[in-house]
Amino acid sequence: MSNPVTVPPELVYEWAEDRELLRDPLPLPEYIANCAAQWGADQELEACCDWLSDFAPDPDWPVDLLVARRPKPQSLNSIALEMLGTIEKMDVVIPEMTDTIRRALEEIDD
Repeated sequence: MSNPVTVPPELVYEWAEDRELLRDPLPLPEYIANCAAQWGADQELEACCDWLSDFAPDPDWPVDLLVARRPKPQSLNSIALEMLGTIEKMDVVIPEMTDTIRRALEEIDD
């Protein structure tokens, strides 16, 4: 490997403090290893997006790559709407109740 990826020491200290604040149950070495793996993957993805922005025929490709590789987690609201959709397909449903719940969920901003 010609250019080894090294984690800045200040990040390691930051992750150790974060683990304490989050009260993460993982042992410290495992927590730091996970953070370092994610950090390294993010660095590589950023480098790929930078390279792609210089050579891609479509300027949206770097953004598309980033969205595909780091999708945003589904919001609790959208999960609840999906679950409500499942409930509405069941045999015993009270439409007035599910309609009210659906309207309330749709009004909540993600």
